[in-house]
Amino acid sequence: MWMIFGLMAAAATFINLYQYKKGKEYKFAMAMGLSFTAATLWAEYRLVFKWVEKEDWSALLDVVPTMVTLLSVLTLISIVLNIAPMLLELKARK
Repeated sequence: MWMIFGLMAAAATFINLYQYKKGKEYKFAMAMGLSFTAATLWAEYRLVFKWVEKEDWSALLDVVPTMVTLLSVLTLISIVLNIAPMLLELKARK
């Protein structure tokens, strides 16, 4: 599930950037991109919770260290790319 949310977040982010480039309303796509990013993190957290409930320590030890790094980087990229149009708009106004 987290992969689906992650792909949807990426798609919404690219739509956000495309809408901004074309001069159209982009804030809904921005909100969707950030919302799907949050849903991705939530889905990953649920997966880890299930592994803890089942006491699947090998899965936790194998996957969690890599996923923490990957999700942290991708979340930061998503935030920056989604708010970039707003920052560029503010810069253009000044």
